[in-house]
Amino acid sequence: MSRIELTFNALKQQGKTGLVTFVTAGDPGPDVTVPIMHALVAGGADVLELGVPFSDPMAEGPVIQRACERALAFGISMNDVFNYVLEFRKTNQHTPVVLMGYANPIERMGPSEFIRRAKAAGADGAIVVDYPPEECADFAAEMKANDLDLIFLLAPTSTVERVKQVARHGSGFSYYVSLKGVTGAGGIDTADVARRVAAIREHVKLPIGVGFGIRDAETAKSVAAVADAVVIGSRIIQELENTPKEQGAEAVRAFVAGIRAALDAK
Repeated sequence: MSRIELTFNALKQQGKTGLVTFVTAGDPGPDVTVPIMHALVAGGADVLELGVPFSDPMAEGPVIQRACERALAFGISMNDVFNYVLEFRKTNQHTPVVLMGYANPIERMGPSEFIRRAKAAGADGAIVVDYPPEECADFAAEMKANDLDLIFLLAPTSTVERVKQVARHGSGFSYYVSLKGVTGAGGIDTADVARRVAAIREHVKLPIGVGFGIRDAETAKSVAAVADAVVIGSRIIQELENTPKEQGAEAVRAFVAGIRAALDAK
């Protein structure tokens, strides 16, 4: 049983909604990524998404695009991402870490080599935005064979056939994109999210996390009523943008703690 599965099972037993947090590796500086990861856990994050910097992050809004640009300016590579996970694992063996990014760096490294390195580093899974389930059955199978979860995105535009493909090849949890747009956009219609998540559950038996637009405790609490986890990324990166680098870890810990308290109060 993967760390992700263990985590969601424990949350279900406790009657709690999961909190999944995203930051970009190497932003706002190479030396603060691991302290920020630990700070997110201290604030109450249950699963960490660690973004792999990429020059053309097509699903990202301007906030995460800027984070990618800053990380790439520092020369952050996939090797650095693996090293961050290795360093994090020296003192945290229980919090799942999911690598989130795009196909190009994986294809350049080679999918099998990526899987080998990710497992060796202590990662638990991956979200590859532009790997559709219809085209990566072999990759998904190799991930599973190495005890890694491949997590797919579902959107308001996803067809029933796409949902069934995700049910067939995905593991860990499924990530529902709450709106037609990029990360960090606003205006979540929670009633629509509830309807669409219910429809997804007819085919997908994995836990469902909802993200792309959750910016505050109130929105997180409303989405938590219908989701197994809420996912927050752009808003955390904004905290880092608006805080001196040496205070960034504490700023995100405090922000995440507020979200955690709201979820636990539901």
